[in-house]
Amino acid sequence: MSDYIYMLESHLSPDQNRVVEDVQKAAGQAGINLFLTGGAMRDMLAGFRIRDLDFVVEGAALKVAKAISEQSGAQIVSTDESRKSAEMVFPGGVTAQVAMARQEKYGRSGSKPQVTQATIQEDLRGRDFTCNAIALSLNKASRGLLLDPMNGLADIERKELRAISTYGFYDDPSRLLRLVRFQVRLGFTAEERTRMQVANAREAEVEKLIPAHAFGEELRRIGTEESPSEILKSLEEAGILVLLSPALTGAKLNLQGLSKFEKICRMLPDDVRHRAGRVGPFLYVLNEKLAPKEKQALIKSTEMLKADQEAWQKLEARSQKLETALRSARIRKASQVYHIVAPANVDEVIFLLYHSGLKPVQERLRNYYQKYLVTIQEITPEEWAMVPGTPGTPKYNKAREDFVTHRLDRRVKKPPAPTEAPPPPPPASSWSTPQTALARRGR
Repeated sequence: MSDYIYMLESHLSPDQNRVVEDVQKAAGQAGINLFLTGGAMRDMLAGFRIRDLDFVVEGAALKVAKAISEQSGAQIVSTDESRKSAEMVFPGGVTAQVAMARQEKYGRSGSKPQVTQATIQEDLRGRDFTCNAIALSLNKASRGLLLDPMNGLADIERKELRAISTYGFYDDPSRLLRLVRFQVRLGFTAEERTRMQVANAREAEVEKLIPAHAFGEELRRIGTEESPSEILKSLEEAGILVLLSPALTGAKLNLQGLSKFEKICRMLPDDVRHRAGRVGPFLYVLNEKLAPKEKQALIKSTEMLKADQEAWQKLEARSQKLETALRSARIRKASQVYHIVAPANVDEVIFLLYHSGLKPVQERLRNYYQKYLVTIQEITPEEWAMVPGTPGTPKYNKAREDFVTHRLDRRVKKPPAPTEAPPPPPPASSWSTPQTALARRGR
């Protein structure tokens, strides 16, 4: 086994490993070369947890995505016909992109590129930063072969962000946004020549050519990061945030609220479901101090999707039912809280942790994540195997629920207190008979 394949498998969750197997199978059946690229490779080589899987195929990517969907039950969430790419969500919650190896040529700054099919080497040489221009072959004949034409691995080791093309920021000005986000997320610094390229691009005011939809996409990604407040603050200091919204400056840039939001998110599990649930609450906090007209201007300047608008505009109303259930005086047991919170929408949970002023609600939500969820996660596979029934059936689901209830509500017997040892006998010299005792008393 290749060292890089071993490294990949050890960095992936069981669900992610299954996705890699499913994609390899579909690409192999289609006779198409398959590679893992982009952020997945960057995060693996830099020692970070892999969030999303980025696959590139030398051929018909949308055809492969359809085959993957039919074979694995994955859902195709969206497609980009020009770039021949598909965003997918798999049954275990794993997110992935399947894209065609391509070259992009720009007629002018900020314009839509002309996209043509390419080899994987040409694809990598046309990317934004060297750390994103690394690929791992998943083909049978060359499985585990690392492709690094721009020496991105060395830049990762130096913790540097290096632009691939001299004109990269002119061709696609939205790379200015990604550079700031990567600096904060990865803790990398921009390489000297890259800093000069940024300065030249800013002097030419290319940031004014960033398309509205690119701002919207970037804002959504910022909402799932660990430190959105730091990213937004860096964009404000760079004079770029004002292009997204002139209102997001000074006191209206809700840094205090965002800091509270970040602390809440750090308390929650770092998985696909909980990261996806951050977007609505993040947008709510971001807009919290804006006037209605300013909110509408932000929606327009980012071409915000209707789903994203509703994710924060209707969040408070949607969360009321969960808040009412958690505040009930009838709740007496841990299992009651668990069975309320476990199926709840993550965005509603985050919102209540951020917004609710009810002490029982706050305490029960925190107990769920800090105590009850931990208890259930400690159950071993052998213990789960003892639950009767066939997984997926109503009978099994009921038995599993009863098992969880018993585990959370059972009283753990305290070990018996150690009995005190009898006092040691007095030394022999102090022993006395009744007669000698009486003699000492003068009797």
